Amino acid sequence: MGIGRVCLKIAGRDANLQCVIVDNLEDSYVLIDGQTRRRKCNIAHIEPLDQVIKIRKNASHDLVVKSFQELKIKARTTKPKEKKDRPKKKRKTSTT
Repeated sequence: MGIGRVCLKIAGRDANLQCVIVDNLEDSYVLIDGQTRRRKCNIAHIEPLDQVIKIRKNASHDLVVKSFQELKIKARTTKPKEKKDRPKKKRKTSTT
């Protein structure tokens, strides 16, 4: 399967959601993004559709979202987590 091919995820937590192939990783794995989470996926778990998006290899999530908007498909958007200061660990002191 080629980069830019729109697919339907058929297994797992993101089943029945559309995605696009962003990169070919190994023999039977690809990197997907779109309505699904951006992640490594076995090609046996996706079914290719007729649509192809013109994107480059390792395209950013923003480019994938724009391409999906052109096809009138809503892509997954996530908010970055807010950074929180961790409390500093106090050293245990021995009382002798």
